[in-house]
Amino acid sequence: MRRDDRDDPFDDLFREIERMMNEMMGDDFDMRVERGENGGGQTGFGTETHVDIHEADDVVRVIADLPGVEKADIDLKCDGETLTISAASDHREYDERVRLPAQVDEHSATATYNNGVLEVTFDKSEDSADIDVQ
Repeated sequence: MRRDDRDDPFDDLFREIERMMNEMMGDDFDMRVERGENGGGQTGFGTETHVDIHEADDVVRVIADLPGVEKADIDLKCDGETLTISAASDHREYDERVRLPAQVDEHSATATYNNGVLEVTFDKSEDSADIDVQ
């Protein structure tokens, strides 16, 4: 006998949770997940890896779980707005693009990797310079 999803008593609950998550994460959240951005897709971090972003007055910290990855196999790149984390283990390849909550000085980055946890810290960039109109 085939299960009919329309008879699922939790269907309305799951739809409401999905609606609230989309509202909280922004309307384009489903599209970002489908493209593999910020924790989605078949490769990359997906559901097995957790990425946290913490913003303070003068720094931005990104913490990512990379289970089974050797430090030498981690490649980090930043353009001041997006951090790209690429890593490989014997079983998986990770590729994550994390949009940072503020403009950062990519040259100030420091990174540590300990027991499968990557932590990258950036100084925030100074505000844009004022331009006098003459």
